[in-house]
Amino acid sequence: MSCWAAGRRSSAENAGAGGANNKPVAARAGKRVALGDITNVFRGRGRSSGAASSAPEAKLSSTKTVDVKNKGSFAILRDVKTEQIPVRKPTSDQFDWALSHHDSVLQKENASFPSVPSSPGLSEDSVSMEDAMSTCNSIESPDLEFLDDMDSSMAASLHCWTNDKLHISDSMEVAAFNWRKHSPSPMKAESISDLDNNYEDPQLCATLAYEIYENLREAETSKMPSTNFVETTQTDMSTTMRAVLIDWLVEVTEEYRLVPETLYLTVNYIDRYLSVKEISRNRLQLLGVACLLIAAKYEEICPPQVEELCYVTDDSYTKEEVLEMEASILNYLKFEMTVPTPKCFLRGFVDAAQVFDKDPTMHLEFLANYICELSLLEYSLLCYLPSLVAASSVFLARFILKPAKNPWNSSLSYYTQYTPSELRCCVRVLHRLFCFGPGRDLPAIREKYSQHKYKFVAKKYCPPSIPTEFFQDATS
Repeated sequence: MSCWAAGRRSSAENAGAGGANNKPVAARAGKRVALGDITNVFRGRGRSSGAASSAPEAKLSSTKTVDVKNKGSFAILRDVKTEQIPVRKPTSDQFDWALSHHDSVLQKENASFPSVPSSPGLSEDSVSMEDAMSTCNSIESPDLEFLDDMDSSMAASLHCWTNDKLHISDSMEVAAFNWRKHSPSPMKAESISDLDNNYEDPQLCATLAYEIYENLREAETSKMPSTNFVETTQTDMSTTMRAVLIDWLVEVTEEYRLVPETLYLTVNYIDRYLSVKEISRNRLQLLGVACLLIAAKYEEICPPQVEELCYVTDDSYTKEEVLEMEASILNYLKFEMTVPTPKCFLRGFVDAAQVFDKDPTMHLEFLANYICELSLLEYSLLCYLPSLVAASSVFLARFILKPAKNPWNSSLSYYTQYTPSELRCCVRVLHRLFCFGPGRDLPAIREKYSQHKYKFVAKKYCPPSIPTEFFQDATS
């Protein structure tokens, strides 16, 4: 990731830090404590400890304490101190939390994942934004220095060569033609708003927007997991075990303040590995943390250390086992880690949905993200392409916010290349999932989006049925 991204993440966390540290720990006692607060532990060494809260029903015997600072959605994991903190190994009772309120079927299957124990807390000494930026700026590229010293003629020659090789055009008509050419239905030009109209900013890649989207659509079909691996490949696990694992990973990513892309990639790696390799149920959590490690290395500025991931599993696995599983995952997936997920499409689809709204709000984006994350728990949704799940999530989110208005418009059909009739089946599955939920034993996503920072979108009322006419394709 770029230095600019690191600075942006640091400034965002510093902006949300005010007043959060003074919040009483007891105020969080009402929240389900399936996980302890997690901090960054470097090579077995921890930070200064604080007080940790625990629910009465949580069977925790660890003496580790924690003081996690709630600094916003995507806080950077800070640098750590080097003093050694004595830690008592958690007891085996912690492995029972996932099944304490589960149904009898899951109890027979013995699918249990332990709660994450509390770990040493964050220190008051933290890396400032200026320090982080100075570190990034200290890495100078010799190529950039060379370009700075180039004469103008050589720079102009390179510019022409780049335009010729990448086929970049500054023409709006050329860029817009690609979208119209592949639109699912003929659209009037006046009914479409051009979202890729900033041709002056090279970072937005306006003239390449369609080619990027087309490449994502092509890649998503070639890196899909099997839709029936539980029935055909796995003999010692069930779909319920998969849902419990993902629910636990949602809590881990929340405690570590990892970006949503990390969670989506982790689930994709898990499903693709399970599609080709049989695994026993007692190693399912090992697969989860190893996939999380790979995804965090791909997406995060500061990914968790291997020792931390061993710790959040109550030391059920050693560092060597996690690394061995990581190597196995990379080999079976053939090192194809760049995968389009529903998150890759969601932001663009939300922009297209709000292009005609006079006062766009964050409610639609948060609600669409909530629905999209709920889809991760549903095994039956693996048969749908990530782009289709993202488009269906936007469809359902717009319907929930404005039930009397048709949720699909010309811009959405234009930019998603999906018609309402193509979304019907997926939308109905998501609608049922939103109304009835994944179950009381899988509350992580619902609790996450019931917070103020996500506008309490998980508590939105959803009508019991969607009018059939909303799935009818518009005629030209």
